[in-house]
Amino acid sequence: MTVLAMSHGELSRFDTLMRVERGELRVEDAAALLGLKRRQVFRLLDRLRSDGAAGLISRKRGRPSNRRHSDAFRERIVGLVREHYHDFGPTLAREYLIERHGITVSCETLRQLMIQAGLWKDRDARRPRPYQPRYRRDCRGELIQVDGSKHWWFEGRGPQSTLLVFIDDATSELMHLRMVESESTFAYMDAMAAYIEAHGKPVALYSDKHTVFRNNTASANGDGMTHFGRALEKLNIDIICAHSPQAKGRVERANGTLQNRLVKAMRLEGISTIAEANAFLPGYMARYNQRFAKAPFDPRDLHRPLALHEDLKAAMVWREQRTVTRALTLHYNKMLIILDPTEVSRPLVGKRVDVCEYPDGGLEIRYGDAVLPYRVFDKIRQVNQAAIVENKHLDAALAMAKLIQEQLPPKRRNLNEPSRRSQGAHMFPDPQPPAEEPIKRKRGRPPLPRLTPIEAVRRQLESM
Repeated sequence: MTVLAMSHGELSRFDTLMRVERGELRVEDAAALLGLKRRQVFRLLDRLRSDGAAGLISRKRGRPSNRRHSDAFRERIVGLVREHYHDFGPTLAREYLIERHGITVSCETLRQLMIQAGLWKDRDARRPRPYQPRYRRDCRGELIQVDGSKHWWFEGRGPQSTLLVFIDDATSELMHLRMVESESTFAYMDAMAAYIEAHGKPVALYSDKHTVFRNNTASANGDGMTHFGRALEKLNIDIICAHSPQAKGRVERANGTLQNRLVKAMRLEGISTIAEANAFLPGYMARYNQRFAKAPFDPRDLHRPLALHEDLKAAMVWREQRTVTRALTLHYNKMLIILDPTEVSRPLVGKRVDVCEYPDGGLEIRYGDAVLPYRVFDKIRQVNQAAIVENKHLDAALAMAKLIQEQLPPKRRNLNEPSRRSQGAHMFPDPQPPAEEPIKRKRGRPPLPRLTPIEAVRRQLESM
């Protein structure tokens, strides 16, 4: 069975000619209806009788146009545009093709050639996608939007810092604010623990694709879960990563409002340190929520208390596994951890134990529920000549070692270690602490000094 693709005009012509064949219509009337001469009507009748309905299909269909440019000519044009005018529009590229190369081509033809070659996008492709607003969640605690805002919160009075913002999606209420040095895993763990102690466990967190929330370089065999994500999973809290800043627009809008209002409020209070800011933020949140918070659609609060089997401190931890050697040692972050030989640690040779690093700087070695005592030997600790008793045989050797250490570049610990700037005291100090950077000023020129009218006239006379 053959299927014929006919246009509307060809179907109308076929119906008219069939009526002529059946004697229902004269040739003259058919010619008047089709707008053809009698001679053309007879030709079409002959084609219909010999080839059937297929004889009425246009024979130009599927054939290239007589005005079509050759493939070599098209490739030449595309090559010139790609080499010289890759960032030009079709109209401007056509002008230069005529002026510099003597090639005449229509603007629309050039546009189609550039679109096919990937050198230009049509108007519909360049038009941005319309933004689809998302309705608020119904209940308080159902979805908490989280973001870190790095800003000059203290202006010129202190260093640049980051404000961790927790805002409820249903009410636009500020749930928690925490000023930290940088946006890190330990900073979010500490802030999340304080949030849960104050309000309870939310149903889900809505964040961006920061490395704290999502492992963007996860292997095909890995689960892509971060340490913070595993902590939330242990507490039965979902984490959702937004694909664009517009998706979590409520916390982004709150960041803009805080960068405008909070900076001025801390300026009036004379706040210049992170500790002073964290003490000031609870009272400021109350005033902010009184001004901007909205009533939820559903009055229920979906925050959940901690279950009896859930340990908040044990969940908010940077956890890695290490294998115990025959010497009851394990390696972690360029440090040799030596386990004390006890009844619990001796059978652990060849087994995996958990190295738990807490936001407060504490470090524990755990096997199940047991905490193992240990000693630490730092592999990158440098020789300190002043700490060794003077010895005529060691004096020259220690001096040489000190000279070599000063010439060598500072050793670094593991690249995948967590940022510990938010921790109070930890066991991994830098071998050579970096020099203190001067406080950066805000962009822009410093304000010009205001002159009294008398001083302005005096300076004008002196310059003459």
